[in-house]
Amino acid sequence: MAKNSFKNSDSEKPEPASKKESSKKAAPATGRSAAIRAFLSDRRVQKIGGIFLTLFSVFLLLACVAHIFFHPNDEQLIAGAASEGMRYKNWMGSVGAHIAQFFTKNNFGIGAIFLPLIFFLWGVRIWLKKELLPFWKSVRLSVLAALYFPVLVGFFSHRILPDGVFFVPDKANTLVGGIGSVLTEWLRNTLGWSGTLMLLAFVAMAFVIFNFNHRVEQWWAALAAWWNARKDRAAKEVEEEPEPGPVVQAPAPPIKNERITPPVTPPVELALDRTAAEEEEEEPAPDPIPESAEEEQEELEAPVDEAAEEVPAETAGIADGELEVKIAEGEALDETNIEQTLRMSGPYDPKRDLSRYKLPDIELLKAYGSGILQIDKEELEANKNRIVETLNNYNIEIAKIKATIGPTVTLYEIVPAPGVRISRIKNLEDDIALSLSALGIRIIAPIPGKGTIGIEVPNSKPDVVSMRSLIASEKFQHAEMELPIVLGKTISNETFVTDLTRMPHLLLAGATGQGKSVGLNAILVSLLYKKHPAEIKFVLVDPKKVELTLFNKIERHFLAKLPGEADPIITDTQKVVKTLSSLCVEMENRLELLKTAGCRNIKEYNQKFVERRLNPENGHRFLPYIVLVVDEFADLIMTAGREVETPIARLAQLARAIGIHLIIATQRPSVNIITGVIKANFPARIAFRVTSKIDSRTILDSGGAEQLIGRGDMLFSSGNDLIRIQCGFVDTPEVEAITDYIGAQQGYPEAHLLPEVADDNALEMGNLADEDRDEFFEEAARIIVLAQQGSASLLQRKLKLGYNRAGRLIDQLESAGVIGPFEGSKARKVLIPDELSLEQFLKSRASDN
Repeated sequence: MAKNSFKNSDSEKPEPASKKESSKKAAPATGRSAAIRAFLSDRRVQKIGGIFLTLFSVFLLLACVAHIFFHPNDEQLIAGAASEGMRYKNWMGSVGAHIAQFFTKNNFGIGAIFLPLIFFLWGVRIWLKKELLPFWKSVRLSVLAALYFPVLVGFFSHRILPDGVFFVPDKANTLVGGIGSVLTEWLRNTLGWSGTLMLLAFVAMAFVIFNFNHRVEQWWAALAAWWNARKDRAAKEVEEEPEPGPVVQAPAPPIKNERITPPVTPPVELALDRTAAEEEEEEPAPDPIPESAEEEQEELEAPVDEAAEEVPAETAGIADGELEVKIAEGEALDETNIEQTLRMSGPYDPKRDLSRYKLPDIELLKAYGSGILQIDKEELEANKNRIVETLNNYNIEIAKIKATIGPTVTLYEIVPAPGVRISRIKNLEDDIALSLSALGIRIIAPIPGKGTIGIEVPNSKPDVVSMRSLIASEKFQHAEMELPIVLGKTISNETFVTDLTRMPHLLLAGATGQGKSVGLNAILVSLLYKKHPAEIKFVLVDPKKVELTLFNKIERHFLAKLPGEADPIITDTQKVVKTLSSLCVEMENRLELLKTAGCRNIKEYNQKFVERRLNPENGHRFLPYIVLVVDEFADLIMTAGREVETPIARLAQLARAIGIHLIIATQRPSVNIITGVIKANFPARIAFRVTSKIDSRTILDSGGAEQLIGRGDMLFSSGNDLIRIQCGFVDTPEVEAITDYIGAQQGYPEAHLLPEVADDNALEMGNLADEDRDEFFEEAARIIVLAQQGSASLLQRKLKLGYNRAGRLIDQLESAGVIGPFEGSKARKVLIPDELSLEQFLKSRASDN
């Protein structure tokens, strides 16, 4: 029986019974392979092999160099044609001469001197677990050099220079080698000598441009600057100029933006029916500006806005005094050491491991809709007349009305006549909706920051806002934010971009099928198009198991998970609890790092680490942002209760400074799901269409979400203001194309690992110490004794716990002697009769401990 239970070393599961005979035959081979793998995985064997490869690389280099100089003598000895008294002149003796002849004359010629680099880097990689240079890149370049230089030497020795001038024929054969001779002859027959020369020059230039293009441009720019400065000095020496006066610097011309963005839709003035006297008193409206004039105006205004944002030093309060710099003891270097360190090693680059990573291409996204708003003047005029007529029916006069056209909704702004109460217009919301025969009429009375009342009316032909147009917009591409998110377009057709770090957490809610999943995809796609894998990690929680599965492909680039977990997308409730606990541990670790570094937020800390002001030997590391995304929060609350709500509340309160941000979505916006603790720590909220005004108030603390038209129409609140946005549409095939593009690139060896936490299920039930008991142990005991019912469901209802934790409490109460053992379908017996006896029991146990 023991023979048949042989197990594979890669798996702890026994082989199926149907394969017993085959496993018997394969057992010896499997055992040998397992022994070989165990031998090769031994760290001592790896160190010995690494040292051997390192020393062999030095041996090979010295042997090849010596063979180039002494090969006539050594080749005679190798061929057996040597005279008496001849000895090997190779520095590595006869073994070195034989090995060097194989690598040089027989194969690579002078290119053999590049091959020892491969063995050296390989040995150091195995021996010291370090990479002095990128290994595979060095292998490719070494092989290329070993093939290129023999052909180059063969070309010059056999074509340009006559024999005996520089290379004697015999020595040329050694420098060219067997492979070089074959390649040179083949190129001569294929391209001729002129074509071979052109090919060699092309390969050299391509290599320099591909690897050193940036440096070559810098060298060329430095040379041009030196030449221009030299000419300027010569011109100044020739010309005798008087003492120069003050130099007046002309203002810089406006910089024209290359990217074309759709202009913001200007409000359309709608004329009211007036009498002749009123038309004479009213000032004439200015003529509309042509499109070309509007573009020129935008170009002229852009530099002015940028200049207005610059604050001079005097306004900051540091005009006369000196800036006092305080450095934390033991963590920072003085200025001299800092400059010396930066000169020696340069700033730390967190993107170095994935230096070739490329952001997703814009072509992966599809263009939906026309992108140009279609203005139907007849529809605008008809809606204006109906609004004015409805208000006149209730004796409400208005002084002015204008329309702002958005992709899906048009905003009509009205200025009521003096003496008209706003509440009267607000109460006519249903009447205006009836007169317009439209769904989703929303009245904003008044519009914040304006002296007008807004009436939002859905367009008869709404336009689809594509994610491609949002990503390609100038506002998103040039957004100077830590975590920029582009949500969609506002009612004025302006791209809305916000910073997740400023929120700092986001709550999404809305009825089923109104756009929450598309909104989550738009947020994730925004971050994928802007951030490098070293800068951000995602923790994705998907109880529905179908919404976020596409992001499995970017596991080694952007995802974070617990150690030992196979699936990076968390779907099991118990794993969610462990993950949240792990994030709390990560939060505490990061707060401790910020404390020792003397920083207030993650941006300052990472800046110090990049400048090498923090020592990694003291535990410091580059901290990427971590974004926790929960697709269905209501399911977690129903199954886990307080076990989920408590760590999320902790993270929402404390994790802002250390770069952990939360995005929570739910389709059940009720008060028992979105509790007061959650709402207090999530000031930024997005509400898609809901079914009732109560749900709207639960999400936004105000109504309005019930009047949305769905299909991505949403209200965004980051404080007191409500902004209506049409969410950008990104379809599932587009997300799949983006994840495929990222997943096909080189990634990290594995996903980002979160701190490991202790498993509560691993605690042995028995005589547990007080510190090992659940924090709700005494409270659960009182509930059980008062109810005289030993039930896990009772603890779930009273303590709002998940089933697993309530079951563990029942086991602990049984171990402590509060309730009896399990008796099948019968309820457990409560062994303590009343609360007084329970208190004496708890005191006695406390005194015993």
